[in-house]
Amino acid sequence: MSLVLDPAAQDLLFREAHTANAFTDEPVTEEQVQAIYDLVKFGPTAFNQTPLRVTLVRSAEARERLVQHMAEGNQAKTATAPLVAILSADNEFHEELPTLFPAFPQAKDVFFAERPAREGSATLNAALQAAYFIVGIRAAGLAAGPMTGFDAEGIRKEFLDDDHTPLIVVNIGKPGDGASYPRSPRLSYEQVFTTV
Repeated sequence: MSLVLDPAAQDLLFREAHTANAFTDEPVTEEQVQAIYDLVKFGPTAFNQTPLRVTLVRSAEARERLVQHMAEGNQAKTATAPLVAILSADNEFHEELPTLFPAFPQAKDVFFAERPAREGSATLNAALQAAYFIVGIRAAGLAAGPMTGFDAEGIRKEFLDDDHTPLIVVNIGKPGDGASYPRSPRLSYEQVFTTV
């Protein structure tokens, strides 16, 4: 094969990994979450911006508040997952650019002075970071259940503020019995790639 990554790691991260809909009751520790972030924070983004913000929902009270904003099909699994994370985009990420992108600290004002430009960039780059986060969850030997079926405005009002846009809610834990559906088809290389 042409890949350097060990086949077992390839399986863990991609081939054998599935979206989880059911979990065991084994807790997800703060140490595990920090280890995940300490790995995935190195994923590339434009201008090294870091717009992803993660709200960990651990308390029973917060979980109840979150579940009411989830689509009906996502409520039960969100109520019972060991850990739930709300992934959002910080639309004021540009304030950190002078530190995060010292090669061109003026990027903050040159490219991101206007809110619409920040929102578009925050959404794109936070989505990239969210994908890295999901792969990091798998690297920790856990399963992720990412969902976009929720009332975004309700979650924003309940847990965030006007400067944050909710993107994905992710259930996290060890997969339980019947955690995933059979693998769905994927497009072939020929269907995706074009050489010019």
